[in-house]
Amino acid sequence: MQATLAAPRIAPNTDADPVEVSVVMPCLNEARTVGKCVIKAIKAFRIMGVSGEVIVADNGSTDGSQAIAREHGARVINVPRRGYGSALQAGIESARGEFVIMGDADDSYDFGKLEPFIEQLRKGDDIVMGNRFRGGIRPGAMPALHKYFGNPFLTGILNLFFRSPIGDAQCGLRGFRKDAYHKLDLSAPGMEFASEMVVKACLNDLKMSEVPIILHPDGRDRPPHMRSFRDGWRNLRFMLLMCPLWLYLIPASMLITAGLALMAWVTAGPQVIGTVTFDVHTMLLGSLCAIVGYQTFWLWAFARIHGSTCGLLPRTSHPRRLSALLPLERGLMLGLFLIASGLLLNGWLVFEWARRDFGPLDIQVTLRFAIWGFTALVVGIQTMFGSFFLSMLGMTRKKSYPSIAI
Repeated sequence: MQATLAAPRIAPNTDADPVEVSVVMPCLNEARTVGKCVIKAIKAFRIMGVSGEVIVADNGSTDGSQAIAREHGARVINVPRRGYGSALQAGIESARGEFVIMGDADDSYDFGKLEPFIEQLRKGDDIVMGNRFRGGIRPGAMPALHKYFGNPFLTGILNLFFRSPIGDAQCGLRGFRKDAYHKLDLSAPGMEFASEMVVKACLNDLKMSEVPIILHPDGRDRPPHMRSFRDGWRNLRFMLLMCPLWLYLIPASMLITAGLALMAWVTAGPQVIGTVTFDVHTMLLGSLCAIVGYQTFWLWAFARIHGSTCGLLPRTSHPRRLSALLPLERGLMLGLFLIASGLLLNGWLVFEWARRDFGPLDIQVTLRFAIWGFTALVVGIQTMFGSFFLSMLGMTRKKSYPSIAI
């Protein structure tokens, strides 16, 4: 049952009214709280003398949330496509304000405290994030798993990968300029929408700041829509996909370096540390690390060029420099050189075997050369085929023009 809300009813803005600030609330069965949130936002507009509107992006509520939101002055947008991100995208697209402030309709955020966001946006910031850890988290407002692990971990990963200055990247109360929002081309349908906005803002060098906010216990009488591990993984997965450097290049560099170092260390013979002997088995492990690392390096090159050409990542000079550094012909020559080196090493072993009338060989020596030979062969083949694929990714599709009859 919706509680009685002591606030005047307000007619929604018409299309002719100028709007500076649009407050967008995603909603799915928030009948207990959506009215309170709308009233707080409209009251804040009146106190600040701001021309504003409240948009409730409803994601299929069945508890009458839509009628309650309209009754208290909000404009309701029905969003058939399910998902937190989907609801917000539809609500933001319909917003008429120069500035947009988004926040959940569960009464955990105080929409009466919008002034700090508007002030920063008026100063020229593109995105203004709320920071719950600086403002305060009321008892019972956030599960301990989220407070001490989930949010700090995801924010830390985001800051490491994308050099973000944000201290609470998962905060749902945030404001932004609508023209800056359009530059980001956001598309995530679920909870990862929160990370997508900050990630793409960092990649596009938008100006971001934070203001402290207080997080209150929500007013729901049901479990939240968010699922800790599912939505946490979706956020982490998105950040990994958007950062080929940390997903591919850094692990590749570590694997190649460690693998080649192990192989070189054991090439001269068994190495003993204390009571442990490292021999050809260690060399095989090094070969495996080097090959996997080299494969991962090519995946980084593919992801970097594809991400740039398809618009997923910002267009920079890095893909062009990468293509110029390893054009198809140079890649083929390098691959052929590595294959030839591998064949020579293994050919020498066959020659030594023939010299002994195909009798027993010194396994300790021959196996070491064989490992180097097979490693060079595999890496050479990868280089040749990888060069072809890299060259294909760098190709641009020509525009087709309709023929004109003369």
